[in-house]
Amino acid sequence: MGVAETKCSSGYGKPPWVFKGSALYQLHLVKAETARTFIPKEFRLVEAFGYTLGGFFLANYEESPAGAFDELVVIAGIVWNPPTSCAWAARVLVSSNDACDHGRKEVGLPSHVAKFSKRIEGIPRQQTSKFNRFLSMIGLDTASSTPNGGMDVQVTEINGPRAINICEINLPTFGPGFKLDKGMGPAIKMSLPSFSGRTMHNPNLLKYSCNIECRVRTMQPAKVSGPRQAPKHDTEPLGHHNCQSADSSNGKLLDNGQNLSISVMLSKPILALEFSCLKMHVEAPITVSHCSESSCRNSLGVS
Repeated sequence: MGVAETKCSSGYGKPPWVFKGSALYQLHLVKAETARTFIPKEFRLVEAFGYTLGGFFLANYEESPAGAFDELVVIAGIVWNPPTSCAWAARVLVSSNDACDHGRKEVGLPSHVAKFSKRIEGIPRQQTSKFNRFLSMIGLDTASSTPNGGMDVQVTEINGPRAINICEINLPTFGPGFKLDKGMGPAIKMSLPSFSGRTMHNPNLLKYSCNIECRVRTMQPAKVSGPRQAPKHDTEPLGHHNCQSADSSNGKLLDNGQNLSISVMLSKPILALEFSCLKMHVEAPITVSHCSESSCRNSLGVS
């Protein structure tokens, strides 16, 4: 397949685009039949015994071309790209309109705007030490501010005037969005190659790389739960999010995509990596294969 450089968005400036913050990269065993619903037919899925390697990337960027924002990348699985392999994103949820627009148009990602609601959970009072109970008696209770608590992150996708709960992620310790000990884990450098495209906003097949520098450590996998009933105010129109979903006119198709993405999130976790002191350089995508109007319409299910 031929390869050509793509044009870049002026709003983000010249690539590579730099993102700084922290992240959780969690790998799951995903059913191959679920992953195939997202991946173009020309790719061969890396699988064994009916499963592929997917999961999610949950990040909090303190600095980026779009400013500070949160991101959840749902990874459907891994496809062959001899002599290596590349990840394929099933859905990308971001708390920034600019990041959504750039991801769709320039990187070919299935990006959607979302709200990330975070709640810190301290150690339950019954689990505190006798010394902490003594401090509580004299008015110096420290249990509520302990650094050993967890954090719940509720992700709500904004679909036009509606807000739809996607999942809730329970981090066992302070995760994305919190300052971590810079001495935690070894410093590493790695590259995460990925394919993208075949979307309504960018029908061509693209390839891009995320070059990462960070400190990494293994951690207990985060617990993921499915959608829960949204509070009343979460279903009200949210006019400040103007990056509308291309699928909003086809509720049935959108619901299917959401449900399959949730299936990936709820699949069995096998490894969780915490990235602190994260610095990620995203290279400009290259076009691997151009899509003619007729073939693109067929591959995207447009009649």
